[in-house]
Amino acid sequence: MSDFTELASVDGKITATAEATIGLKDDGLYRGDGAFEVIRVYAGRPFAMADHVARIERSAAALRLEFDRMALLAEIEALLAEAGPYEGQMRVIVTRGGRRIAATEPIPHHDETIKLQSVTYQPTIVLNGVKSLSYGGNMLATRLAKETGAGEALLVRPDGIVLEPPTSSIFWVAEGALRTTLLAEGVLASITRDRLMRAVPGVEEGAWTLDEVKAADEAFLASTTRELQAVASIDGVALPAAPGPRTRAAQEAFAAARDAELEAAVN
Repeated sequence: MSDFTELASVDGKITATAEATIGLKDDGLYRGDGAFEVIRVYAGRPFAMADHVARIERSAAALRLEFDRMALLAEIEALLAEAGPYEGQMRVIVTRGGRRIAATEPIPHHDETIKLQSVTYQPTIVLNGVKSLSYGGNMLATRLAKETGAGEALLVRPDGIVLEPPTSSIFWVAEGALRTTLLAEGVLASITRDRLMRAVPGVEEGAWTLDEVKAADEAFLASTTRELQAVASIDGVALPAAPGPRTRAAQEAFAAARDAELEAAVN
């Protein structure tokens, strides 16, 4: 990972992240009232920027939260120019208090494989599909999973239907098919999920139970920071292959699609 100084832009003012400030009386802080995105940055080039901006606009609209889109885009561009060709991610936040925040960050370390622990979780219907700052439940689920020795939670509805981990999508191989949970079941429209499904046609979407997913031949997570990460076990049940051949093939297909998109953005 390249070493770089973490920078933040708050309403257009760029400073070192450790020195950035916002007003205390902001419901983004008080009530988690706001929207955010995390964008992967490769050698200073943001990946799928237009999709991330479109999603934060959808999230803000769902929250009845107005923000200045053109100002935010200009501030993101200025921050990227100031940061230079770094490898990492950029966090973008808009808050109820009217703040526009963008910050450069390093990529969290992810091992080649990860263990999952199921956690019962009831989606909040009014926030379905919204990437809001109200992430307390998701973060608690991760902590509960880690208390069991797992690396991440697998959110499962009270009726037994598998949703997704708190900050990623899940794919698995069963009966020869690559599967993932249907968006309408209450999972986020992940941008990495979308790119992967374009790169690997024929993914089956539906509603499957935890027992069905635990019986998979192999599985992997997909997210902005992880890209694709193999799953070693679910609730202590080891999967036969981690990473398996379908996971390896998906990783290669995603990497090729990512590189082609980044190259096209330059040209």
